[in-house]
Amino acid sequence: MRVEVGHRFGVSLRDGYDYITDLENWPEYWPGLIRVAPESRWSASGDQARVVVRLLGRRVELEMTLLRIEPYRLIEYRSVQPGLPDARHERHFVEENGGFAYRIVVEFDPRPGLRGLFDRLIVRRAVERAARQTIANLDNMPGTLRRSD
Repeated sequence: MRVEVGHRFGVSLRDGYDYITDLENWPEYWPGLIRVAPESRWSASGDQARVVVRLLGRRVELEMTLLRIEPYRLIEYRSVQPGLPDARHERHFVEENGGFAYRIVVEFDPRPGLRGLFDRLIVRRAVERAARQTIANLDNMPGTLRRSD
């Protein structure tokens, strides 16, 4: 299963990337984020971050491992979360007309049996809703990624 959501922001690629990838800013725009573990690191391949989010009406701890980082272009990571399928994530950044295009991609393999039906229907919708809400939160934050015009 693949979920993909994108948006264009009217600030520079450098400003947008720096804001989005800074762990300190995650609570400001990440929907349902309850906390980021203080030992989390997120700047080089192999770094790990632990976050607790509210997803599908319950608290879920995500253990995320940064697989690849190409500054100002691409971030790839894996997340493992109990009771849900493991997921592969990509964040794409492309400079575009004085701003930048940002694309969120999440892929996961549905689990076997009835859990797979849950993954295909409920988890997929929840992931898409979270990605769209992330974009909306970023777009509605004054002084960060919103256009000043």
